[in-house]
Formats: sequence, structure tokens, C-alpha cells
Amino acid sequence: MKIYQVGGAVRDRLLGLPVKDHDYVVVGATPEQMVALGYRPVGKDFPVFLHPSTNEEYALARTERKTAPGYTGFVFHTAADVTLEQDLARRDLTINAIAEDDHGVLIDPFHGVADLRAGVLRHVSSAFVEDPVRILRLARFAARFGFTVADETQRLMRDMVRSGEVDALVPERVWQELAKGLMEAQPSRMLLVLRECGALARILPEVERLFGVPQPVEHHPEIDTGDHVMRVLDYAASESAPLEVRFAALAHDLGKGNTSAAEWPHHYGHEARGVALVEALCNRVRVPNDCRDLARLVARFHGDIHRAEQLRPQTILKLLQSCDAFRKPDRFGLVLQACRADSRGRLGWEARPYPQAARLQLALAAACGVDAGAVAMACDDKRKIPERVAAARLDAIRQALGDPR
Repeated sequence: MKIYQVGGAVRDRLLGLPVKDHDYVVVGATPEQMVALGYRPVGKDFPVFLHPSTNEEYALARTERKTAPGYTGFVFHTAADVTLEQDLARRDLTINAIAEDDHGVLIDPFHGVADLRAGVLRHVSSAFVEDPVRILRLARFAARFGFTVADETQRLMRDMVRSGEVDALVPERVWQELAKGLMEAQPSRMLLVLRECGALARILPEVERLFGVPQPVEHHPEIDTGDHVMRVLDYAASESAPLEVRFAALAHDLGKGNTSAAEWPHHYGHEARGVALVEALCNRVRVPNDCRDLARLVARFHGDIHRAEQLRPQTILKLLQSCDAFRKPDRFGLVLQACRADSRGRLGWEARPYPQAARLQLALAAACGVDAGAVAMACDDKRKIPERVAAARLDAIRQALGDPR
């Protein structure tokens, strides 16, 4: 029985990065032996055990065989005679197929260390094509490390897309990997890698349609709408924005993908059109409600928020009401963060001031300072309470902004 540390822990240590999780593979053991040593079995599809003291995962060395489409269509084989190299051979990328023994000696049969040094993502074997989730994982690693994709791996992924293997991905797994990729340092890399192999058009067609769509150059010096959205997403990441904001950044301009080419480079009404596209995407990929709700608000109102300095107090009040800002002021703050990323995610605009956010926050604070209960108590006609509260909030906004209009 021999134990090796494998996977991300070895990879990240070699890259000089913090190691979060430790995973181990056990060679030459049976489930009965593991239990006898005090390990607790937890695996459903194949034998995985928790260490009796550290609770870290120890998996028996295994091989796998493809039996059906998708990432669940596998049969696993574990036995005491499965070798370490056989176990490593079933892994997705060479940089994840490095093992280390208890003396610190590396076992690297697929030259993962060399690929780490070169900054290359390369598949271990042709078995890569059997699991479509590996395309998503590879794209996510590109966003994390900034690595390039080996030419032969790129060809393999294109073949997987053409064969329809990507279409077997279940929505929950797509969102799981997408959410992780959005939280990386440069999330645009994930989307661009998916686009290069053709997977973006199958997984997120609403985003794919943005590439090649022009915008007014005076407001958008970028290459096209797709380039703009990638910049917005990366700007949100540079601010360490939460997942909801990053997803809203990705989805805020989906309506531009539906603009008639006859109207290009303008996109009149794209905000309202974008709401339905956000909802369709979220329903298909099973996006959580908090991400969906924020993306819907940003898609619908980012144009109005960008014009906040020109808006009359009455219009600002209606905007705050439409965004449900009085009940959910923290969420409105996230809306503003996404809109600031939209403004600064433009070529040469990265450091431009965004006073719109401060103006709207000031208006919201003033309106929230109105004692709605006191206004209601002073109102003889209860049917007019909403009207009186709105009037009091409008007066407060006018005073705070110094705008009597």
C-alpha cells in the first residue's frame, strides 16, 4: 500500500500558489484494508475515504471506461493492482496528472511539470474527449493561470463540439463551472477559450452573438460588443466584485445581440430587449435567483443609471422604485457596481470617474431618511399614503441633490 499526493495540491505548490485542498490516491489497497485502518468511506461511484484524523480525501487508484454520453456516463474500476500511472492517465490535463510521494519525489509520467513551466494546458490522453466537463474545466484553468491551450488540445475540443458531446452537459454542471470561472482573476479568458473551440455558441449563444456586433465608436472604442463585455467582466474581477456582479457584467448587454444589422452601430432599446435574453439564459443554465435578479436589473436600467447626472429628481425616484432600492439598498449598491464596471470596461475609459453612482446613492440615502410611518400617520386619507410617501421622498431627493426641478 502506497499513498501519493495528487492533483491541484501538487500543481499549486509547484506554481508557488497557496494550497487549499489536499487530495491523495492510494495504490495497492482494498476498501476493506482502508476501513480496517480507520478511514471512513464516503464515495458513491468509487471508493473514497476520509482520513481518521485530518478528514482529507483518500481515493483508491482507479481506471474508468466510457459507457454513455455526458460526464456521468462512466464505469469506474478499482483494484489493488491498478497502478499510479494508470490512475494519473485518466486525469484531464498534464498539469493535474503529477503525483508526489511521502519523500517529496515527483512522479510525472505525462510531463506536467514542463507544461507548468511553459504555461500550457494540454490533455493527458485521447480519453479527454469522453467528458465534456473537461472543456469547461480547461477554460476555467485558462482564466485562473493565464495559460495557453496546446494546439492538439484545441483541435480535440473542436472535435468534441462538432460531435455533439458538449450538448450532453447538464445545466447544473455548466453553471457550477461557469461560476467558478467567473470568480477567477481574468474571467474573460474562460469565455474566449470556450469561443475558440466553438463551445460558447452551444453553451451561451446569447454571449456568442455579441462578437462582431459594432457599437458607436465615440462611446465604445473597443473592437465590438463582445470585446466590450469581456473588458467589463475583467474590470469587475479587478475590483474583487462578488459573483452576482460578475454575472451581471457578463449579461448586461445581451440585448445588443438582437439588434437589427440595419440599425448598427446603434442599439436603441437594447436594455429592454436584454431582459428576456437574461431570463432565457438563466432558465436554461439554472442560474441562482440572486444572480438572475441582479443581471435582470442591470440589463434593464444600466442606460438610465449612466445618465443619472441628467435625470430629474422625479425620474431618479422612479428609477429607485423600479430597482426596489428602498427595500433592497444593498442590492442596489451591487447594481451600481456593475454599472461602474460597464462604464470603465471600455478601451481607454478604465480610470474615468463615475459620479453617477455617488449621485444615486445620495438620492437613495435622502429618500430612505424619510419617516414613512410618520407620513402615513399624518395622512387622513389612507388611500393617499403611497402618494404622500413618494412626495416626501421626492422633496428629500431634491434637497439632497440641490435640484429643485
